[in-house]
Amino acid sequence: MAKKAVASFKADKSTAKSYTKCIKLVKSEKTGAYTFKEEIVHNNEVKNFFSEK
Repeated sequence: MAKKAVASFKADKSTAKSYTKCIKLVKSEKTGAYTFKEEIVHNNEVKNFFSEK
């Protein structure tokens, strides 16, 4: 079961775009250790970020 945390960031109002910092726990196939994958993505792409493996 993956733990996910989402923090939202809003850009200035002139551009009217908002972004989200997404953090996903990923298991390394080589060592078996868990690492965090962090990205700042546009709000429209959040579901894609968490759905990819």
